[in-house]
Amino acid sequence: MTKLIGDTKFINLPLFKKGKVRDVYELGDKLLLVVTDRISAFDVVFSNLIPNKGKVLNKLSEFWFDFTRDIVPNHMISTNISDFPKEIGSFKEELDGRAMLVKKAEMIEIECVVRGYLAGSGLKEYKQSGTVCGIRLPEGLVEGDKLPEPIFTPAHKAHTGHDENISQEQMENKVGKDLTEKIRDISLTLYEKAGKRAEAGGIILADTKFEFGIIDGQIVLADEIFTPDSSRFWHIDEYKPGGPQKSFDKQYIRDYLETADWDKNPPAPELPEHVIRNTELKYLEAYERITGTRI
Repeated sequence: MTKLIGDTKFINLPLFKKGKVRDVYELGDKLLLVVTDRISAFDVVFSNLIPNKGKVLNKLSEFWFDFTRDIVPNHMISTNISDFPKEIGSFKEELDGRAMLVKKAEMIEIECVVRGYLAGSGLKEYKQSGTVCGIRLPEGLVEGDKLPEPIFTPAHKAHTGHDENISQEQMENKVGKDLTEKIRDISLTLYEKAGKRAEAGGIILADTKFEFGIIDGQIVLADEIFTPDSSRFWHIDEYKPGGPQKSFDKQYIRDYLETADWDKNPPAPELPEHVIRNTELKYLEAYERITGTRI
């Protein structure tokens, strides 16, 4: 039986940061990222846990960090518990498969989003203005349409609430033109390479987001990468523009919540058992289709 982890207070290390899903611990020039089984939707964290979710996110990020290191370095050191500091050894059962030792980076406070299809906040803006983050798109596109080419659409990373979509020019004003252009080019290259890998497993990578940092003056990829929490994964065999797509990500939970009697403010409602189970299966299937292995 999978051991579910909702909190990591059992780890006797200084807490560096507590996110919606990840708890990050301080280790000097390194950090320990522990991925729990928590799930959030509409920026609210639920009390229900999703079995295997933390392991899927951690192991999928590990796979993609290895797969993309020819494009850009990343902050990953190891996911092997034997490589972790000795004081963590007593938590082997709890942390196995869901923890990553990483280099500490100076994070760039921008969500670096790449969109290859019209969905989410991009669809909402397009309906209003015909643009996404200020980028003019062809007329007549419908939900789920593939874009003429992938577009880089950054967002201002909010510590609470929703991230705010911004234009590339606004990003340049925040972090500089040179860094913006480098990150844009890296992001688009990452999306292209991962998209081909995902398609081989029957998945459309509709859009995704990255976080970057700086280590010793060098841009590095950090946090998570191409997971069901940070990406839209669609079923390639059932893809049909004009409406919502069958997905392998937490859109399933969002779709359920749209039918529930909830105003999207805390506290979150209890999730039915069938929603928890189906969400787990979608995460597991995404992992298996992409990596060709099982958790």
